[in-house]
Amino acid sequence: MNKFLLVFIVAGFYGLNLFAQSQRVLGPVEKKIVDTLCNGINRIDLSKINTQEEAVAAYTQVVTDHADMLSDLAAERHVDMADMDAMKRVGMDLALDLFKVKCEKFTELSKKMAMQVAQKEIAGEANGDAMIGTFKRIDKKGFNYIVVADAHNNEKPFLWLRQFPGSESFMNGAAQLVGKKISISWKEIEVYLPDAKGYYPVKEITGITIQ
Repeated sequence: MNKFLLVFIVAGFYGLNLFAQSQRVLGPVEKKIVDTLCNGINRIDLSKINTQEEAVAAYTQVVTDHADMLSDLAAERHVDMADMDAMKRVGMDLALDLFKVKCEKFTELSKKMAMQVAQKEIAGEANGDAMIGTFKRIDKKGFNYIVVADAHNNEKPFLWLRQFPGSESFMNGAAQLVGKKISISWKEIEVYLPDAKGYYPVKEITGITIQ
């Protein structure tokens, strides 16, 4: 539960900036937890929230107070709670659900949570292990590398090593995506490069969303 809760909260937080609204139909459990969390959020005294850290802590507390509902939500979504990628998607969807139901104080709280993230996105800089940039091309060098340009047009390659959320958009060619804004998340791993005869860090893609 603790691992699920951590991923759920963090993913929901970053999902405020990385994902567009969808037309999903909410199941009864998801609707119940959205209403419950919204009620909890609306009881927060926003006048006492002055920093991003305080906003995240307030949201975290509300989710933690109702953590007993999360296993039912995972079951309704047919998601294994040990699947961290799936849990990220659930957390992001829940944040979007709160927007779609026009949860009054969540909109204001999300602005406070996203303040520092938005500043970095405008600059096109990495935010931990995520960034927003412009898709340029796919380089084929044994493995595929998705090349993204930041706000300063500096190109950054990301390793497409295995299936990730959003990979299907790139599987049948990506010429139509050139120039589009994408949000990309990654984790740094070390790989052995035979030509260089050594191990070197690369950024493996863990998810992409087209803006």
